[in-house]
Amino acid sequence: MSSNKNNNVAILKSIQKAQLRDDLPEIHPGDTISVYLKIIEGAKTRAQRFDGIVLRIRGTGLGKTFTIRKESYGIGVEETFPYNSPLIVRIEVQKRGKVRRSYITYMRNRSGKFANIKTKATKKETKSQKK
Repeated sequence: MSSNKNNNVAILKSIQKAQLRDDLPEIHPGDTISVYLKIIEGAKTRAQRFDGIVLRIRGTGLGKTFTIRKESYGIGVEETFPYNSPLIVRIEVQKRGKVRRSYITYMRNRSGKFANIKTKATKKETKSQKK
């Protein structure tokens, strides 16, 4: 009975591994990113951009999701996206944020210039600064 159960788990893992996406960049809480979503309107498809700060990343494997927050006309808008969704065309990382928490809920209480997050120094910047 247990060998049958192990066989089923192996089959599920192989199916899930085939559906995982490896073309998307690695993102972390505090990063400012742009997510391009495939929108289907009738017979036409287009890519719609959603810009914002990554508040949190949850889960692993196929169930991995990330939440993005942006301010639109003074109102905070949060969206949760499945990381491995086929509707995500691409993800672009604008800035790498430096935060100490994995879930930055304090961003909900901030707006305007108080909602700024310090940026991480990339490897290219640190090499050029040393010269």
